[in-house]
Amino acid sequence: MTRVLGIEGTAWCASAALYDSATDETSIESDAYEPDSGGIHPREAAEHMREAVPTVVNTIRTEAGDDTIDAVAFSRGPGLGPCLRIVATAARALAGTLDVPLVGVNHMVAHLEIGRHRSGFEDPVCLNASGANAHLLGYRNGRYRVIGETMDTGVGNAIDKFTRHLGWTHPGGPKVEAHAKEGAYVDLPYVVKGMDFSFSGIMSAAKQAVDDGVPVEDVCFSLQENIFGMLTEVSERALSLTDSEELVLGGGVGQNARLREMLTEMCEARGAEFFAPEPRFLRDNAGMIAVLGAKMYDAGDTIAIDESAVDPDFRPDQVPVTWRGKQDSRRLPATPSEVRGAEALVSIGERVRKERVAKSYRHPALDERLRRERTRSEARLTSEARREGVPTPVVYDVDDHDAALTFERVGDADLREQLVESRVRDLGRHLAACHAAGVVHGDPTPRNVRVDDDRTYLIDFGLGYYTEDVEDYAMDLHVFAESLAGTADDADALQAAFEAAYREVGDERVVEQLREIEGRGRYQ
Repeated sequence: MTRVLGIEGTAWCASAALYDSATDETSIESDAYEPDSGGIHPREAAEHMREAVPTVVNTIRTEAGDDTIDAVAFSRGPGLGPCLRIVATAARALAGTLDVPLVGVNHMVAHLEIGRHRSGFEDPVCLNASGANAHLLGYRNGRYRVIGETMDTGVGNAIDKFTRHLGWTHPGGPKVEAHAKEGAYVDLPYVVKGMDFSFSGIMSAAKQAVDDGVPVEDVCFSLQENIFGMLTEVSERALSLTDSEELVLGGGVGQNARLREMLTEMCEARGAEFFAPEPRFLRDNAGMIAVLGAKMYDAGDTIAIDESAVDPDFRPDQVPVTWRGKQDSRRLPATPSEVRGAEALVSIGERVRKERVAKSYRHPALDERLRRERTRSEARLTSEARREGVPTPVVYDVDDHDAALTFERVGDADLREQLVESRVRDLGRHLAACHAAGVVHGDPTPRNVRVDDDRTYLIDFGLGYYTEDVEDYAMDLHVFAESLAGTADDADALQAAFEAAYREVGDERVVEQLREIEGRGRYQ
């Protein structure tokens, strides 16, 4: 039996909890900061934390009574530095008073682990959708790897920026959800790049739409349809890449009923399982800190007082996952005659027919637009890359009505089945050639590269487009790096080989921009 007292305070919610592993029961006491106007003000949030943390901790200690507490767990990050330091100070003092070990917990990993714990799933992909964060995590070789993420801001913060434009108070998400119930669909931007996504364009367009007189209800409805459609699409792509059949949801935005509905429909269509914890474990809470703290304590993963500094930029992939055994690589199935990818149903015979099937979770108008645009783009860019000397399949037919393509059959296996240095070097050179011609692939993952004894083929240009922007070329490299982290045992070595080959024929500025993308520190 393990009993852990957890303390959470990364941004806006002061929370304490007691978890008892013998009964699997968690008591939570929380006090949320509510700004008078606008979003979260860091100074005011810290003042709230300073006043509220002792109160919630004392309430939980009173509930615990004289029963033994084995450890104190606290959120080390990511979050607002002043808030994190207040929580860490309280945790150190309490651990010293009780003479028990201290456990430092990554807030985002806790969101994932509470979903895994409550669902009983063995090895799920996790979509974290919270205020300051939005990313996809998958477990590989002792760590949770980021296999998809926001390129600008967290999903909750993005929605809050829109609602602040309207003069609505924080948090904006529930208000958007309420107004969306009366809305109709209007066209807004929809941006996914592999398993990455961006919210800046849709937020600017939504603000402009309201200023131009589009009814607020319609804009709120369309914001949800597009933003949550993007998150659901990249989640499906992550399931496809990793061959996982389990998805868990974490983060406060996960309380939105429409997002959960979309994820449920997507998983049901794939034959996958989906789980979202109850709301008290989705919003920021100390319960998830205490539960993960107990797992870490049982694994001997505690820290000394002088090693307990907080980290406002604490990434989930920096955390050694000591409480799980090292995962064996999934055995990939042999190529069947029919494959369900993230977007399409692929029938494989002498030729390959790829049909982008309708997605029930997406609004029909949005779904039809995406299916047709991506089918046309794939046909055009596949042929363009081939003209530039990149091995791609010949396009035999484009069926615009069914959003379907017929291709030459190429390769004997996906790259993910032969992830070796020579093959990723081929891919590096192929992408450099595409970029030199102004073509972005959009989704260069090991599932979208085919290999045989002689050649390495680039397929599936459905998310591709023409551009002269170095940032867009670097995003191609970033998408591949993330997919390697989620599928390869020696991802760092393969990534180095891939970049070296890209440099041989490509623009060095693209690799430099990749470094900039990697260093933006989005988990704040």
